[in-house]
Amino acid sequence: MKRFLILIVLVLAGCGEAEDTAKVNRCLEAGDVCVQINNALIISEQQGKLLNNLKLITDQQAEIIVGTYEIKFVTGPALSDTRLKENVEDKKPRKKKTTAKARDLRVDPAIGDDSNDGSTSPLKSIRQAIRIAKAGDTIHLKPVVYHQYAGFYGKRGEPGNPITLDGHGAVLEGSEAIQPASWTEVAPGLFKNDQLMPTLNLAILWRWFFLFDGKINRMGRVLKGKSEPFLKPAELKPGEWTFVGNHKKPKGGSDSDKVQGSFFLKIKPGQTLKQANIRFPIRSAGVQFSGENAHLVIRNLTATHQYNDGFNIHGDCRDVVFENIQAIECGDDGISAHETAQYRVDGFVSIGNGTGICDTGSSQTSYNNLFIADCVGVDLYFLHTGTYSISNAIVLSSAQKPMVVSGDANGRCTMKIDNLYLRRTGNSATAIVATNSSVAARRLTLDKLDLRVTGEMSFDACLINGRPNPPATKSPGADLDQLIKTVVPKSYQSQFCNP
Repeated sequence: MKRFLILIVLVLAGCGEAEDTAKVNRCLEAGDVCVQINNALIISEQQGKLLNNLKLITDQQAEIIVGTYEIKFVTGPALSDTRLKENVEDKKPRKKKTTAKARDLRVDPAIGDDSNDGSTSPLKSIRQAIRIAKAGDTIHLKPVVYHQYAGFYGKRGEPGNPITLDGHGAVLEGSEAIQPASWTEVAPGLFKNDQLMPTLNLAILWRWFFLFDGKINRMGRVLKGKSEPFLKPAELKPGEWTFVGNHKKPKGGSDSDKVQGSFFLKIKPGQTLKQANIRFPIRSAGVQFSGENAHLVIRNLTATHQYNDGFNIHGDCRDVVFENIQAIECGDDGISAHETAQYRVDGFVSIGNGTGICDTGSSQTSYNNLFIADCVGVDLYFLHTGTYSISNAIVLSSAQKPMVVSGDANGRCTMKIDNLYLRRTGNSATAIVATNSSVAARRLTLDKLDLRVTGEMSFDACLINGRPNPPATKSPGADLDQLIKTVVPKSYQSQFCNP
């Protein structure tokens, strides 16, 4: 993403790629402004023009990235040809720097200030804490609700000396209260807003929801599954919403195409919008990765009510660990791995999301101590050419599809399962191991759902709807008693009184 962002800025600024040294030198000789973002150079005719160009591309993710990197303005005479080559062309590995003493950086959104150092006085934003953190540092969040996200964009610790983000039970809240003044009452109890989300596109709209007095309402819609059509405004009941506009993808269109239209809300007769306590999702993710990240630990953190994923992991990451995390009622995935991401999760609760887990690309992930319930589209979704594993897990499946493992034309999707109890709580459904995929299952219990295998699947000590697999063996299946004690939240314990 960093590379992509830099190239766009360069094109907008009127210069070619920064790696074209001759062109960079010509820009410098002409007295233009050079912007150094980490080890990359961006050239613009003048500072103001560059800033305008940056603003032109500040969609949510680009804005996060721009805000993360050190940006320095350097005029031509201040940057020698030697330094230019070091920043632009030198790709040789540098000597490892001596690690400074590890610091404890604290974040408090109520009393913190981002001009503080984080050690002697707390910072205000998670973003600033991540920006200044170095190998060995631990970021401590005060255990409160943050209307912020945690973005890691090209952040690296060191082997055996990671950067740690410890939430201590903090919640990253993705929604905000609607502003009643921006809504127009078009009929008794029916309100309209044409500008709720200026950056609205099809990808966001397919994941959309509102919260009415704390209760999520998706109106039967989900990205990875069948969705109900939008209702007409006159058909709405109190506590419901709809959208009227160009919400169908045109031929040749993109999911990122901007959507024009209006949201409608219906509330109880005699109730005001303020009294209705309505919120909408404004942040795309709670924790987000892009670019190259390595040697990181994220623990004791909850992401909720983001319109996309609770934990959205893009790019290439190595030696990344998540411990004791939760994703609650997010528009799409509780957690998702993309491209070449590699990470390990120990302790994950995914409740009420569009999808419990969705890992794609050639990512490599492992999940231990996992609980999933009340998801909508798919509970477990593993795709493409990745390598995945699940151990010590309970899934209470109410999503349209309980489990899908599917490779593609580029290669095989590989999955290992050990001690998974998957019970269907909704209508009948089928777990799918599709063509060009391979699943090795040990101590797997499937209860009240069908299994269709067109790829490859092996069984060891498994129990499929009460029948041992392999047949004619004493297959115990998952260790349910132990799993209930170790992975099930207290609020779901009662569902196992009569399993």
